[in-house]
Amino acid sequence: MITQLKRTPALYLVGFMGAGKTVIGRLVAERLGWRFVDLDDDIEAREKSTISAIFDERGEEDFRRIETAALRARIGEVECGRPTVIALGGGAFAQPENFVLLMEHGIVIWLDCPLEVVRRRVAQATHRPLARDPEQFEQLFHARRQTYRRAHHAVPITSDDPAMAAEAILRLPIFK
Repeated sequence: MITQLKRTPALYLVGFMGAGKTVIGRLVAERLGWRFVDLDDDIEAREKSTISAIFDERGEEDFRRIETAALRARIGEVECGRPTVIALGGGAFAQPENFVLLMEHGIVIWLDCPLEVVRRRVAQATHRPLARDPEQFEQLFHARRQTYRRAHHAVPITSDDPAMAAEAILRLPIFK
């Protein structure tokens, strides 16, 4: 395992909404014998509200502040020696403060899922505030790809089988 992963044993899964971060993250954590965390679940539990409600009632800026606080808390746990796979919300890595935190405290893996696939996966979702407008959704997808490309590793999502993506992650050179 590479030195950075030994020092801060965390894998952060980033990618656009619908890329499969939670499902794939659970599989990877299980295979590694690590803990799994979905940062959006942390936020909802701490705030006693849904992500959608936080966006609607308090706005994206407040949500991003809450998200960064939740991320800092999880990084603190990882630094205490709790190896963790963490699935992040689609916009977490695109925030400059979070980007620096993530790149310095573990390994960031981008789940590179095609637009057509994420569009299909979130088509019926009503709980995703940034997916409500199809035009905005596509613009956001392309804009965020610029940041996602800066992750330590990219794993193309070529199938709806999450086990394939999990295996691709486990074959990355970071585990050799």
